[in-house]
Amino acid sequence: MAIRTRSAVAVKPNPVTSYAADGLIALPARRKGLPCQQDENSHGSAHIEIPILPEDIWRHIHSLMPMRDAARAACVSHSFLSSWRYHPNLNFSSETLGLDKNACGRDKLARVFYGKVDHILKRHSGTGVKKLKIQINSIYSSEGSGYLNNWLQIAVKPGIEELTFVLIQYKANYDFPCSLLSNGSGDSVQYLHLSNCSFHPSVTLGCLRSLTRLHLCLVRITDDELGCLLSYSLALKRLEIRYCYKIVCLKVPCLLQRLRSLEVFTGGAKLERIVNEAPNVSSFAFEVRNTVQLSLGETLQMKSLEMVCPGYVFHACAKLPSSMPNLESLTISSSKEIAPATTLSSKFLYLRHLSIALIGSTFSPAYDYLSLASFINAAPSLENFNLNVWQRYMQNVSIFADSTDLRRMKEAQQHQSLKSVRITAFSSAKSLVELTCHILETATSLEFLTLEALQSCMRCTARGNNTGKCSSVPRNILMEGLRGVVAIRRYIEPRVPPTVKLHVLEPCCSCHGIEL
Repeated sequence: MAIRTRSAVAVKPNPVTSYAADGLIALPARRKGLPCQQDENSHGSAHIEIPILPEDIWRHIHSLMPMRDAARAACVSHSFLSSWRYHPNLNFSSETLGLDKNACGRDKLARVFYGKVDHILKRHSGTGVKKLKIQINSIYSSEGSGYLNNWLQIAVKPGIEELTFVLIQYKANYDFPCSLLSNGSGDSVQYLHLSNCSFHPSVTLGCLRSLTRLHLCLVRITDDELGCLLSYSLALKRLEIRYCYKIVCLKVPCLLQRLRSLEVFTGGAKLERIVNEAPNVSSFAFEVRNTVQLSLGETLQMKSLEMVCPGYVFHACAKLPSSMPNLESLTISSSKEIAPATTLSSKFLYLRHLSIALIGSTFSPAYDYLSLASFINAAPSLENFNLNVWQRYMQNVSIFADSTDLRRMKEAQQHQSLKSVRITAFSSAKSLVELTCHILETATSLEFLTLEALQSCMRCTARGNNTGKCSSVPRNILMEGLRGVVAIRRYIEPRVPPTVKLHVLEPCCSCHGIEL
């Protein structure tokens, strides 16, 4: 149904906004010749004839709009105010409220943030909220806990499906009120994300019968409290535990029959043991710096594995093919490898994606990159292979120091599935050149080979780099990157068959030209 207006001029939203008395994100002041579109109940000179539609239709229209757009629409006409007060998706952060962190000091920014969110929520009915996200940056202080409690009381009601509560400030002193999820309010929650707060669930919590994804990051919660929470979350499909430093033993109960994905990132936490009894976990991600006893239970159904653990490349060669023979995706990141990869005793028959990162200040000068070919040889279905070998100090034997007798793998077989290979931080290490040549000789199905020379960790063209410049990097790294490019041109490029597209990323001349 068309909206008939007396003015054919439409108002374009302005990113600079203010807040109206109704708790809405108000449109900016009108410029001469651009009247705001309003209905007969508004106070402007322009006039819009709003079609008469049932209230539930207006609410549905607003539910499909982002919060900020819905608030602007409500500013246009009082006819929209009612549906705004039932808007189901509420997202509060400095970014969504258009606050400039550099425009005022920390204390003033905190007052403005708390005041605006409080103003908006007190004018929201609190009914019909499906998604609530509250993200507070470094402006949080203990004085703000009263505001947070009130906001959660208003918005967390039966029917809410997604709740995200994130405090960016490290070790923020806030206790998330578990009582909010009791008495039926938690029955409808499907996604719960808590960050940087205390959380103490108990037997009074009640059943979270709809919860399918739980994400806890820097949450102060004990082993028993987490066990209590999991025992009430029988529908859980994805569990993410990141840097929860009070957990010593993480036990995933067998009651979680639907759990498919488990992610545990410990950092320097006190975690000593992980025991998984959930029988159907098929994806596991784990990051650890210290020694952790790991018991994953049944692993034959494991399809995806991501391990960030020193020395795990050697362990993967020795143990994984027999314990997880059905893996389809394997990602390993290791900051320390002394022994080279060994020949695998059995094969990864279903492995299609393999990523290995050997990243650190320095590796053993004797580390043999060619040994990684054993992974490729043991994975006949492998399609993508990514290797990152960034090092602060490259101490491996350079191809320019010994260019004679490039080695070949014994009993190398043709690989007929591998299509794409990418090696990041390519250097002049002789064994790295040998590995690349081995791939070119054996991978008859190869289509793309990307070799990125050692240089900055963040290129100027990288996604998320808003500076327009490569990150700074020591001169010795740049020089080794240039040696890597020469090694590619001299020893690898002549071996590339015409069916393979070679892409060489050299150190950025624009950002590092003067340094070179």
